[in-house]
Amino acid sequence: MEKGSPRMTGGTREVPVNISPAVAANAEGEEIEVLESTDVLPEAPEDQWKSLFDKYDPDNSGFISTERFRDLLATHGSELDPHKLEVLLALANGNADGKICYQDFVNLLSFSSLFQMSNKRSNSFRRAILQGSRQLKGCSLRDEVGLGLPQRLVRHVAYETLPREVDRKWYFDSYTYCPPPWLILAITIADVAVFMYMGYNWDRLVLQVSSPSFLKSPLPYHPQLRAQAWRFLSYIFMHTGIEHLSLNMAMQLLVGVPLEMVHGALRIGLVYVCGVLAGSLAVSVTDMTAPVVGSSGGVYALVSAHLANVVMNWSGMKCQFKLFRMAMALVCMSVEFGRAVWLRFYPPAFPPCPNPSFVAHLGGVVVGLTLGVVVLQNYEQRLQEQSLFWIFFCVYTLFVLCAVFWNIFAYSLLDVRLPPPP
Repeated sequence: MEKGSPRMTGGTREVPVNISPAVAANAEGEEIEVLESTDVLPEAPEDQWKSLFDKYDPDNSGFISTERFRDLLATHGSELDPHKLEVLLALANGNADGKICYQDFVNLLSFSSLFQMSNKRSNSFRRAILQGSRQLKGCSLRDEVGLGLPQRLVRHVAYETLPREVDRKWYFDSYTYCPPPWLILAITIADVAVFMYMGYNWDRLVLQVSSPSFLKSPLPYHPQLRAQAWRFLSYIFMHTGIEHLSLNMAMQLLVGVPLEMVHGALRIGLVYVCGVLAGSLAVSVTDMTAPVVGSSGGVYALVSAHLANVVMNWSGMKCQFKLFRMAMALVCMSVEFGRAVWLRFYPPAFPPCPNPSFVAHLGGVVVGLTLGVVVLQNYEQRLQEQSLFWIFFCVYTLFVLCAVFWNIFAYSLLDVRLPPPP
């Protein structure tokens, strides 16, 4: 493999391996964090780390110079995407001591794509490389030319969701559309399919909640049927009408799909499901006689987490018209929430059963501002190493357990008058 050979990646410009240190790092700017990629090179077993380090430390000093580390990158650099190579060079050049110890050497290589060892970045890796503030200096991702439509979409998503340029560049090179953002799309398709099926059977699309058969479905949560535990989750597939469905699906797709493309189905699914469950449990505790329908708990968890992340990283977020778009998102959330509050206190079509509750929206917001923010703030970080994640997760678990006991004992102890079963 020739040192300094260029590489072309998916329509981007050619970038030589021996990138000038001038474009890599300086002593001021924002923190650099490195993501692991999925480039394929022979995996180095842990028992080979020392021998590899000794190869670049012939004097057995316990350190290798950053110049020798750059030589290693130059040797294997043509296997890397250009943005990833740029970040690793920035790490080497940004080392204030001009040398790298064995542990730093292991951390740098194990979290690069030269040797694959872990799926996420660890806190020990971050501590090893964050020795002061550094700024990645190079061509902005916005300046890339000759990109196809899929690549422009990935770049757009990167600027919509990630506040740091180094993360945006790495995500741009790493994302492959495999797997696609299937989770949010599948939930959306299921929501629309159930709504259309019910609308066809009941011959109504507006205010389906006024149909005599609406609450007889096995999907919505009803306080008399709370022993059917699946209803605490399945209620998301029922909506009160076309206006309810439209607003929820618009926010779910516009926010949920980009977030899933960046953070993955597992993490976004965790936030979404926690919001859904928190919504129905909050209703069962605070609005004990009301049923629940709609996916607002999960949608509001995602949207609240995203908006909070944008505000917390306002200067780093480079999405266009962000103030206007944030205002529009808040307007949509307020309109949908106002509609839910109005419907809750509107005279019900079939008394004494009240109309569906609006409290699920608030449960979703709380989850988004706690668990959701932690997930979005720790892009590609190991959540199990984040103390805030465990604090919020334990609080959420405690809430779920208390709500379960409340549902078992409180209704009879308080002698709550529930509406008859549908």
